[in-house]
Amino acid sequence: MTSSAIAGPAIAENRITGEGYPPSAWKPDPLAQQGETIVPLHFSEAEFEDRRRHSCTAMAQEGLDALLIFRQESMYYLSGYDTFGYVYFQCLLLTTDGDMALLTRAPDLRQAQQTSCIPDIRIWVDDPDANPAEELKALLREKGLQGTRLGVEYEAYGLTGYNCKRLEAALQGFCDLEDASWLVSRQRVVKSLAEIEYLRRAAELADAAGEAALSETRAGAYEGDILAAMHGTIFRGGGDDPANEFIIGSGPQALLCRYHTGRRHLDAEDQLTLEWAGTYRHYHAAMMRTVPVGTCPPEQKDMFKAAREALLAVEDALAPGNTVGAAFDAHARVLDRAGLSAHRMNACGYSMGATFAPNWMDWPMLYHGNPVVIEPGMAFFVHIIIFDSDKNLAMTLGRSSLVGQHGSESLSKAPLDLIVK
Repeated sequence: MTSSAIAGPAIAENRITGEGYPPSAWKPDPLAQQGETIVPLHFSEAEFEDRRRHSCTAMAQEGLDALLIFRQESMYYLSGYDTFGYVYFQCLLLTTDGDMALLTRAPDLRQAQQTSCIPDIRIWVDDPDANPAEELKALLREKGLQGTRLGVEYEAYGLTGYNCKRLEAALQGFCDLEDASWLVSRQRVVKSLAEIEYLRRAAELADAAGEAALSETRAGAYEGDILAAMHGTIFRGGGDDPANEFIIGSGPQALLCRYHTGRRHLDAEDQLTLEWAGTYRHYHAAMMRTVPVGTCPPEQKDMFKAAREALLAVEDALAPGNTVGAAFDAHARVLDRAGLSAHRMNACGYSMGATFAPNWMDWPMLYHGNPVVIEPGMAFFVHIIIFDSDKNLAMTLGRSSLVGQHGSESLSKAPLDLIVK
């Protein structure tokens, strides 16, 4: 989908007020099929303007004169800027009048020119004595921001502790800095119609990757072949690299919910845990599943039954006006009633959206007491994880859902059946 295919005014006015959402209308881009160049700006100018206008309004309400943006997700959301250059010092300045300026390194000059609508791009030069924070200060002085109140995205992988110290040292006495880490993130959590379209395509890719994994799963199968089938399916479908590694583990490692290096072949009697995401235009739709291989012990069947019930309970709780914490509590009640309280996690999901490495987890997270109120247009990955270390049994089940006006809708079309290979 190119930006020219998006109806700008309709998207710009959208704040998720309808009764539901249109089904996915995704089709392969004909220009991409013909091998022609596509400008990689994936939203209309009207949508970007709408997003910046809301951010500027939020800044003004909090008494801020500008925002120092270090989260790559925020840069992508507000301008389309697409890079992994945030591993170095990089800052997007947004003022309350909507003006944008980017301070970055030379390798990202053309990246910003081609993938964003940022009009003002400044380069800091690598040097043993280089201090980009001082160059940012010079940019702020040029923009007339001395003595003002600036918001900072402190909660950002692009702002390391080292760079944060340099930032605060450079700006001490020059302006007042306030933590504004969640200003754009709060806005990003409610998706526009164009974003929902990308989420739906990501979910289609996730379903296809899951089918590819199951086709490779059998006694003797190599974990590397399973991963290759999943990633290949997503890339062939026009998808992107995920923001973190796919999780794969079998045997004792089926009880791990983090990626680890090393591959093994599945035993005749085994279990395989997979967590993956379809990714399209950086929008993620995650899924999770444990697949017994050979036979499935009765205890593991009971674990699956409880996981499925808990997943559906959380999805029922993902309704406008409810809280994220209450959605987690629905999961806990089911598993605790099944006698699995010692084997469950203290969180059962998180928001889905456009995210960058090192992980696809977005704000907010589903845990007890989280007061964030659920709104239409939010999307969540719900994962039910049950690990019984005493019996060396794993059972997981998860998928992504979109919140509508009256409840949630699963973005995945895959059935919630226990699959034994």
